[in-house]
Amino acid sequence: MGWLISQAWTSHVPVGGYRHFQVIAQGGRGQTRWVELSAILDHAYREKLSWKELKDRRYWSSGWQQIPTEEEDMSSSP
Repeated sequence: MGWLISQAWTSHVPVGGYRHFQVIAQGGRGQTRWVELSAILDHAYREKLSWKELKDRRYWSSGWQQIPTEEEDMSSSP
């Protein structure tokens, strides 16, 4: 059986101006595992990351998460 990972990812900060991505390729083994992502709004925009980078929850979340609008961000600050 192959290496199974989530096919949808959300960046916590814009990457190339985009936040929602899908997996288009993956490879490597062990410490050299990598994932190539394509932006949902521009399939030509691609990012290749190590699996270690992608699973860092400070920067990425599995699935497509809702992104707060600037108004929601401002209303939640003191």
